[in-house]
Amino acid sequence: MANEIIKLSAVRLREEIEKGNISPTEVVETFAKRIQQVEGKIKAFVTLTVEQAYENAKKVKGGKLFGIPIAVKDNILTYGVKTTCGSKMLENFIAPYDATVSERIKKEGAIIIGKTNMDEFAMGSSTEFSAFGPTKNPWDLERVPGGSSGGSAAAVASLMSPLSLGSDTGGSIRQPAAFCGVIGLKPTYGRVSRYGLVAFASSLDQIGPFGRYTEDVALLLEVISGKDPKDSTCADKPVLNFVEEIKKPIKGLKAGIPKEIFEFGLSNEVKEIFENWIEKLKAEGIEIKTIEIPMLKYAIPIYYVIATSEASSNLARYDGVRYGYRTSKYKDLTEMYTKTRDEGFGPEVKRRIMLGTFALSTGYYDAYYLKAKKIQRLLYEDFARVFKEVDIIITPTTPTPAFKFGEKMSNPIDMYLSDIFTVSVNLAGLPAVSVPIGLTANNLPVGGQVIGRPWDETTILTVSYNWERISQFPDWVPDL
Repeated sequence: MANEIIKLSAVRLREEIEKGNISPTEVVETFAKRIQQVEGKIKAFVTLTVEQAYENAKKVKGGKLFGIPIAVKDNILTYGVKTTCGSKMLENFIAPYDATVSERIKKEGAIIIGKTNMDEFAMGSSTEFSAFGPTKNPWDLERVPGGSSGGSAAAVASLMSPLSLGSDTGGSIRQPAAFCGVIGLKPTYGRVSRYGLVAFASSLDQIGPFGRYTEDVALLLEVISGKDPKDSTCADKPVLNFVEEIKKPIKGLKAGIPKEIFEFGLSNEVKEIFENWIEKLKAEGIEIKTIEIPMLKYAIPIYYVIATSEASSNLARYDGVRYGYRTSKYKDLTEMYTKTRDEGFGPEVKRRIMLGTFALSTGYYDAYYLKAKKIQRLLYEDFARVFKEVDIIITPTTPTPAFKFGEKMSNPIDMYLSDIFTVSVNLAGLPAVSVPIGLTANNLPVGGQVIGRPWDETTILTVSYNWERISQFPDWVPDL
């Protein structure tokens, strides 16, 4: 029975709990045992809250996520539990309140089972930049799970949690979802409240769900979406019944494939699996056409100017005065600031703070930041033009499958290019989902990305739901 429970979808689990066939405490116990078995190999969590989860399971009364364990990325505040952001700077920080998403999932009966590992302050594409050591890819322990939400993706892929929450600034949900063979959704900017998400780049950050089943991802999106007076960037848009809305046929949908994607170092294996996926979607009645998004080639440079500029501003608050790490030996205030930041931040965070501070400095603001913002607008207009001709845009999620640990550490540019297909979506504020589309010869997952119009998560999840029905990808489980 334990093996069955961990493989069930969250929707099915909730049904079984509501029927009285299993109890929330049994569910928590089963996932706790699974964590005990495989967490030592994967290291998906920074903090486990299994005992607390067990107590909460005894009290939970109902809701859309009744009795469902959820893993939460460690940059999303959870009241009374450590929120470290994968950094020494916040190693012992206990969240004094819940993020809006944490509050909403608890209200619907979800049980937080732990806080997941991540690249420090969500800056990275491999979870190698965590102050607490890397998370491993469940499909191959010598490879990265992607990042920055690597722990959240790995927890779901290794069946330690049916659902998890991550954050996506330039692909940090979709890229690890692709590497770990699960579904990862980045909602439209403003669909989900960012209140209680520790900021990296505020104009790009968005919280989103991971799951093995499309229905589960739709359900979690339903719970976390909706206006929040605590976040002025959170839009007042109606929250649909996504679980039912996605069960429509996809015949007649028009999909665009940007011709530019084949210029970005796509590996042969990914290209072959992607083309095979396209053929199968065509067979289901999706119309495919080639489109042009000329500004796509500038996505990485403009992303790294805008994101690092906002990061440099957002991370100025970690000064050793109010909360977080403070150096133990210093002569004066200036030395306290500099030593605290030098000792508290890791190499990638320092690199991005320096890049951002430079881009915002006098004499360079117009040349870098302002120019990047203008090109961002042109990129948005490219997408708006294309969406007059097509309903969705389809690309691979990543140019390669998961790479080995250390492979890209010495070359930051090479690491940044693993987000080549995902960053443009954040810059344009669009929704996108990564779905598993195949396995390579050495059994590594490959993801396909479906990008939608603003506020149209329904259509992209409908494609995911139909593809899941054809391919049965939830059955692709790593052998641990």
